[in-house]
Amino acid sequence: MINVSEGRDRALLTGLAEAGGRSLLDVHSDPHHHRAVLTLGGPEDDVWEAATAVARRAVAELDLGDHAGAHPRFGAVDVVPWVDLEEPAAPTPRSLGLRDRFARWAAEALGIPCFVYGPERSLPDVRRQAWRDLWPDTGPDRPHPTAGSCAVGARGVLVAYNLWLAGGGLPEARRVAAAIRRPGLRALGLLVGGRAQVSCNLTEPWRLGPGTAYDLVAILSPVAGAELVGLVPEEVLHVVPERRWATLGLAADRTIEARLATAGR
Repeated sequence: MINVSEGRDRALLTGLAEAGGRSLLDVHSDPHHHRAVLTLGGPEDDVWEAATAVARRAVAELDLGDHAGAHPRFGAVDVVPWVDLEEPAAPTPRSLGLRDRFARWAAEALGIPCFVYGPERSLPDVRRQAWRDLWPDTGPDRPHPTAGSCAVGARGVLVAYNLWLAGGGLPEARRVAAAIRRPGLRALGLLVGGRAQVSCNLTEPWRLGPGTAYDLVAILSPVAGAELVGLVPEEVLHVVPERRWATLGLAADRTIEARLATAGR
């Protein structure tokens, strides 16, 4: 998944998707977050070529200077996580090697300072500490003038999942997000397009998946809707009874395996 700070310009998003080529499995964009998530998958060499092509195009065409959106960000190419689908539960030597290779490439080819995350530190750690008491692992000692910085990670599979609240505004979203945070579940309370949203990252989705996240929120505040960002592993989907899929924003064609099969990968 490559997270880029653009969610409104359809022509730019189409160009970024085209750069992903045959490795592109999914694009999720949101104008209020002003963010898009491009999911890439397939053979390692193909994914590398697609990831570098997407990053190169994003840096050439996006300017973080006039960016305004609900989602935290510090770069045009904001987050580039590498996941080894053969061992999807945690970082592996393979994903760590690709992470470090990409961080070196982005610094040298694009002039972007890169902060790595994984076993050493988490992505929230990078967001909190970057340019305060944490300095780039590769690249310049100041942000790129238009592209900012990039967080490059090695991790296990993560499910990004948004839950819309029926009311209450930003204070309610923040209250609920704070209450549900726990190991395996990161949460932010946001106001997105005038609506309260609890934005979740499920970092251990086999143990704590979309169904559990939805129920934790619903206990505290009525849920008006659910939104999957990107894809889920098939195993995570099938933990949830099929009768709940529509309510939870899930579907059989929203799995990594289904999209890989469709792409012939």
